[in-house]
Amino acid sequence: MPTYYGLQILLDENVYEPAEDTFLLAETVEVRPGERALDVGTGTGLIALLMAKKARYVLGVDINPNAVELARKNARLNGIKNVEFKVSDLFERVEGKFDVITFNAPYLPGRPEEPIDFALVGGERGREVIDRFIAEVPDYLSAEGRVYLVQSSITGIEETLKRFEDAGLSAEVVARKHVFFEDIVVVQARR
Repeated sequence: MPTYYGLQILLDENVYEPAEDTFLLAETVEVRPGERALDVGTGTGLIALLMAKKARYVLGVDINPNAVELARKNARLNGIKNVEFKVSDLFERVEGKFDVITFNAPYLPGRPEEPIDFALVGGERGREVIDRFIAEVPDYLSAEGRVYLVQSSITGIEETLKRFEDAGLSAEVVARKHVFFEDIVVVQARR
């Protein structure tokens, strides 16, 4: 069983395995003690569990029921109790405001066919899920809140920055890593 950042994480072939994009997000996201955090597309739960070390409460959501069950197991395995996991299509089953919202977004063009595809495939242009997230996220962000969105350069970073601006948030690239034929970036947005 692999260990990431001091946490033991069970893996499942139907759930996205932590990779370079996950690690870039883990090393970039900042959570202050006592904050409420939301991890959209939680996968194995790694980011949610890392945020739970400082946050008062963390909610992890994923459209893939296999991911939600795996994340719950990983929370139990690591003895982390201030985290909850739900099946949700983005914000569908989310209530309240959060100080930190993370999303390692799917960004490959195409249509999801298997449960694992929801972690990778973001719609016909690869942006549909990202664009929905950006349009809806302001409703769930506290006054001092921060959004951390991971995406690839192949899906249009400038378009993401503009869409955040259109949604009333200021955004900037705060981390970047070159992997194979693309750059993986973390975009941070705030009011």
